[in-house]
Amino acid sequence: MAKIDREDRIISEIDLTSAQSKNNEKIWQKNISLVQEQRKRIEAGGGPKNIDRQHAKNRLTARERVSKLIDKNSHFFELGQFTAFGMYEEWGGAPSAGTIAGLGHIENRLCMIIANDATVKAGAFFPMTAKKVIRAQTIAYENHLPVIYLVDSAGIFLPLQEDVFPDQDDFGRVFYLNARMTSKGIPQITAIMGMCVAGGAYLPVMTDKILMTEGSGLFLGGPALVKAAIGQVISAEELGGAQMHMETSGTIDFKEKDDPSALKHLRKLVAQMGRPKPPVFNIRESRNSAYKIDELLKIMPFDQEHEYETHEIIARLVDDAEFVEYKKDYGKTLVCGYAHIGGYPVGIIANQKKHILKKGSPPQFGGVIYTESAEKSARFIMDCNQNTIPLLFIHDVNGFMVGRDAEQSGIIKAGAKLVNAVSNSVVPKISLIVGGTFGAGNYAMCGKAYAPNFIFAWPSAKYAVMGGAQAANTLLDIKVRQMERNGHKIDEKEKQALFESIKASYDEQTDPRYGAARLWIDEIILPQETRERLINALEAVSNKAELETFNPGVLQT
Repeated sequence: MAKIDREDRIISEIDLTSAQSKNNEKIWQKNISLVQEQRKRIEAGGGPKNIDRQHAKNRLTARERVSKLIDKNSHFFELGQFTAFGMYEEWGGAPSAGTIAGLGHIENRLCMIIANDATVKAGAFFPMTAKKVIRAQTIAYENHLPVIYLVDSAGIFLPLQEDVFPDQDDFGRVFYLNARMTSKGIPQITAIMGMCVAGGAYLPVMTDKILMTEGSGLFLGGPALVKAAIGQVISAEELGGAQMHMETSGTIDFKEKDDPSALKHLRKLVAQMGRPKPPVFNIRESRNSAYKIDELLKIMPFDQEHEYETHEIIARLVDDAEFVEYKKDYGKTLVCGYAHIGGYPVGIIANQKKHILKKGSPPQFGGVIYTESAEKSARFIMDCNQNTIPLLFIHDVNGFMVGRDAEQSGIIKAGAKLVNAVSNSVVPKISLIVGGTFGAGNYAMCGKAYAPNFIFAWPSAKYAVMGGAQAANTLLDIKVRQMERNGHKIDEKEKQALFESIKASYDEQTDPRYGAARLWIDEIILPQETRERLINALEAVSNKAELETFNPGVLQT
């Protein structure tokens, strides 16, 4: 339980020593260990042999480059680490889609860093690689963040070229965003630290400044292709080496001996960037959380079979547990209110998972959006846009209420009003999925389709049209009827086996790693990392110094 006192400070009343809290923590620790183990495997990239091969060329790995580029004692906030997780197994896999992306401070300036991992298929672009780079560029574009590209790539992974090359969100979009960022005055710097070939050669040339290390190559067609195409025999250095591009073609701006000198030069160039414009948000001094962040593991049930008090979650994320709740006695299945995280103002919309019991009224189920909660949240979002306050959506939503009473209360109109407010919101939006995010509830809570600036998920997240058991039963009924129409009578044992098979497949697809592999989620984060992550995301969105005019258009009443 939690209560809010007269000074708007959430007072925690949960018993952290209870059997349920201890059991919650035990289950969490097991799942956290799994995520940490998977992270380590991903961070190994193409494995020891490929790392040794990179070092033998006198080159650093992508992760080593990023580590040396960012400020000492600072943190690199990786994005898309689980991209392509479990995918491309027929090609030996592509850990992190062969590209590292994330936010880091360089000379105290927050930058988006995108680095090809040459230990994974020579840094070649798989379909998800292109999408990951585009997502990182989009985040930089929307939040006016400088971009640093560390290029070391063999170009498109040819066996899958039809899924990399032609579509709107494929490889060509990378160069489109290069051009759009330049037009918006967003700084972009490229360091070529290995191969940069074929269509990928356009990326560095479309950025503001280009560095290139000795021994690297920049060409539309490599020596083998040139020989095959026009019969010309030429060395890689003469065709597209750093000296040629520095002295003859004039394509690059700076030539550096090796990786360390190039990274040092990059830091100098970032230090020379103009100052960003002041943020439009009313930022104040950061205050510590009033409660220990790791207490989240005792509060939040991993399996989502138990209800919990969402105020307890909020209390451990916001500054000093201060939360000014909006219409706290109305529409209680959605909690809305104002707070600060790391000094940055936020308007929070969070699903309440505790069931609401009110004398004289039917119970309201936690995690379900009712008419009054939808209307309250829509009004709150409009208010945050009016007052230039970024939005934080905390998902654990089953969907909208259904049934006669819900329909007669105008649930469709209220839901449309909420979706409209989310869609037309001009202030930055951050989504944090802590539990289920199902069906239209995902839309109302600013799912991926509603362009959140960042979308994070805990390992406990579930991402689907409906829950696994519900979906499995629905699909089972369809399958059984289909089999019976074909003359096959199914017994209970066979029926149960079929149910388990369907549910296992569906559960795999609702797992956050499945969603993160496909970039429905920017990053899977652990509960104890959440506050630091949110502060970093709020710092990023604060770089955008101008907002559009908020216009929700026609609202159903």
